[in-house]
Amino acid sequence: MSQFLEISGLCARIDADGQEKQILRGVDLSIPPGEVHVIMGPNGSGKSTLSYVLAGREDYEVTAGTATFHGQDLLAMEPEERAAAGLFLAFQSPIELPGVNNANFLRTAVNAVRRARGQDELDAVAFLKMAREAAKALSMAPDMLKRNVNVGFSGGEKKRNEVLQMTLLQPTFAILDETDSGLDVDALRIVAEGVNRLRAPTFSALVITHHQKLLDYLVPDRIHVMARGRIILSGGPELARQIDQEGYTKFLAEVA
Repeated sequence: MSQFLEISGLCARIDADGQEKQILRGVDLSIPPGEVHVIMGPNGSGKSTLSYVLAGREDYEVTAGTATFHGQDLLAMEPEERAAAGLFLAFQSPIELPGVNNANFLRTAVNAVRRARGQDELDAVAFLKMAREAAKALSMAPDMLKRNVNVGFSGGEKKRNEVLQMTLLQPTFAILDETDSGLDVDALRIVAEGVNRLRAPTFSALVITHHQKLLDYLVPDRIHVMARGRIILSGGPELARQIDQEGYTKFLAEVA
C-alpha cells in the first residue's frame, strides 16, 4: 500500500538562545491513506517539533533523513506548497490576528489553496454559505465568523476555529498538535467529530495528544510512542489505554 506520509531517519535541530539543540533523532513513521495515527509521549520528546518540521516552520533545521508526501519530497517544498498539496497543521496554541476578520481570513486561505489546485475561487456568497454550515456543525457561535481571528476567543473557541479551517481547506493530510488541550468533554467530542467527518480513503491524519478521552471519539488506527526524539514503540488503540493506566516510565526504561 502506498503511503500518504513516509518519514525515514528524520533528524532536526533548533537554534535556541544561540545554542543548537538537537530535538529529532531519527524519526521513522509511515502513514497509509485513509488512516488516523496518534503520537503520544512525555513532554519534551519532540512531538510538536515533528509537526513543525513537517509543516515547514523555518526555525527548525533538518540535519538528516527524508519525508515524502504523496511521493513528493516534502522537505523541499515551501510551506504554502505543502498546504496546496493537501497538508494542514492545527496549532497547539492558535495565534490571535487583531484587525483581521475571521471570515475574510478563511476565504483568503481557501481561495489561495483552490487556485493552487486549479479550482475556481469561491465568491463571498458561496463561501459564507459553506462556512456557516461548517461552523454550525462545530457548534460555533454565529458571530465568530464576524470577529477578528481568535481575538477574544476562549481556548475552546480557538481550537474549534482551527478545526473549522481544516474543514474548509479540505486537506488530504491533517496534523493536529494537541488541539484537544484545555478542552472540556463536549468540546473534545466536537473536535473529534470534525476530524471524523473528513475521514475517507483520500484523507489521513496525525494526531498529537496526551488524552485517552479524545481517542475514544477518534478511534485511531495506530498509536506511536515518542521519546527522546524518536518513535520508540507502535501499536493498536490498546497501547493508548495502557499508557493511560501505567504512564510512560515502563516504556522509557525499556529503551534506556
